[in-house]
Amino acid sequence: MKALTKAEEDIMQVLWQLENANVKQIIDFMPEPKPAYNTVSTIVRILESKGFVDYKKQGKGHIYFPILKKQDYSNQSINKLVDNYFQGSFKSMVSFFVKKNDISLNELESVLKEINKEE
Repeated sequence: MKALTKAEEDIMQVLWQLENANVKQIIDFMPEPKPAYNTVSTIVRILESKGFVDYKKQGKGHIYFPILKKQDYSNQSINKLVDNYFQGSFKSMVSFFVKKNDISLNELESVLKEINKEE
């Protein structure tokens, strides 16, 4: 899976929320300052060429929708983070975040309960 730039990821976040949208709807959903129409249109076409987005024709325009599920992209991104910065060790990653972000014992126990629920 190809990596996304920050701008591409911003567009994907919007499409994952909206599920499908034309360029104008994507722009309307984005925070201020709004990007230019041509910028968003170009990024959406790049996402299409990377295999993240597809479209269906509607009148003279296109309605874009994500092909890749947000969960799949999130999993790939987390795995890349763990591999690149924590030598592939989730334990090292969790330890880092606990130490650097001052996570309380209660918060850590809550996280463990959530993990155990999903197994």
